[in-house]
Amino acid sequence: MSRHRGLMSDTLKYEIARELGVDNIVQSEGWGGVSSRDCGNIVKKAIEIAERSMANQR
Repeated sequence: MSRHRGLMSDTLKYEIARELGVDNIVQSEGWGGVSSRDCGNIVKKAIEIAERSMANQR
């Protein structure tokens, strides 16, 4: 079974992880090592970025 490719680019995910201070976990353990709370924070930040981007396009 193939995994669904996410909508968020890897570059953006790493950028947000770096901003939130979990990039060292991603590098050493992979995305599976990141806590659920931190993953939620990454998604929350990505949504904020997307909402700002959409607001600027109006």
